[in-house]
Amino acid sequence: MTTALSRDCPALPPAPRPTRARAPSGAIARTAGLLALLVVAACGGGQPPAPAAPPPAPEVGVVVVAPERQVVTTELPGRTTASLAAEIRPQVGGIVQKRLFTEGAEVRAGQVLYQIDPAGFEAALAAAEAQLSKARAALATAESNARRNAELVKIDAISRQVHDDSQAAAQLARSDVEVASAAVRTARINLGYTQVKSPIAGRTSTSTVTPGALVTANQAAALTTVTRLDPLYVDITQSSTELLRLKNELASGRIRRDGNGEAARVAIVLDDGSTYAQTGRLQFSGVQVNPGTGAIVLRAELPNPDGLLMPGMYVRAVLEAGVNEEALLAPQQAVARDPAGNASVLVVTPEDKVERRRIVTGAAVGNRWEVLSGLAAGERILVDGSQRVRPGDSVRPVPWTPRSQGKAEAPAAAAGNAG
Repeated sequence: MTTALSRDCPALPPAPRPTRARAPSGAIARTAGLLALLVVAACGGGQPPAPAAPPPAPEVGVVVVAPERQVVTTELPGRTTASLAAEIRPQVGGIVQKRLFTEGAEVRAGQVLYQIDPAGFEAALAAAEAQLSKARAALATAESNARRNAELVKIDAISRQVHDDSQAAAQLARSDVEVASAAVRTARINLGYTQVKSPIAGRTSTSTVTPGALVTANQAAALTTVTRLDPLYVDITQSSTELLRLKNELASGRIRRDGNGEAARVAIVLDDGSTYAQTGRLQFSGVQVNPGTGAIVLRAELPNPDGLLMPGMYVRAVLEAGVNEEALLAPQQAVARDPAGNASVLVVTPEDKVERRRIVTGAAVGNRWEVLSGLAAGERILVDGSQRVRPGDSVRPVPWTPRSQGKAEAPAAAAGNAG
């Protein structure tokens, strides 16, 4: 007797072999039928199994894109420059007697830095003053003769020629006095130049001469340099292409100037990556493009009360170019790029479906990209869980929390679970 069974049911055990003490044939048939009924009941009557339930939609972290007020900045290379610098050179020649300042110290405007031997200039001044006295005495005699001859010529006591000569002699004597007076002033100025003074207030550099050195008037080598370090200038280089792009954005109204009427603020990033505590102001923008580099020069004025910055330092200047009142920003980890560099994001539609969207990004703002096109305010972009889904999949979106905040909240959540 053959019994048909399903694939999931085990085979029937073989019928026991009859022993020598043969059982009645009716008893064997009843036993086989009972076994078949038990097997069929155990296999569910041959019905197929119920289908498995579909897996739940994966959970993903999303961020809702909302317009924000964003200050548009541009980071440019620059170098610090002294706002005032004076190279100190002697205006008369002689032997340096004294150096009257400490190298690297602050000096006042008009402070004496060097003393040149004044002996020769004092003698020149005395000689000039003597010449002036002689000229004044000659003038007194000439004027007395001119006055007397003017009276005599009226009564025809002298000739007209004698009168004219006396008047000319008096005029010549007056000119001699003026020449002698100018010589005295020149000698006095030269004597004053023996004291080499600082024309500005600032900090001195090293001295190139010592007492006993011979210096000459207007020599090529400076004795020292005085530099004013507060405020300091920062000369910034900007490409003409970037300048044109900024002007086009301003003209289109996408960004606008800050309406406070003040000059644009400039933040400084130092060579070690730290940000300088003081904020500067843009002073002017260049009007000519360097034909070799295609760049123009901007100049900012920066407070330097502690003297931390020095002329010639390389810095990065973060310049505020304008304000975008409705900027759309996307986390950088949500933005993917193809081999051609095109940016895209995964957008969660209102039906909780995943959709890939091509976008155009602008400048980096912290850890986010500015989105110029491709997204609208209120749309949800997928930030966490992109490895588990593909475009077209259904998802269960939840608000995304930055990793730094999640770490801070993790101990509190663990403490709550422990309680």
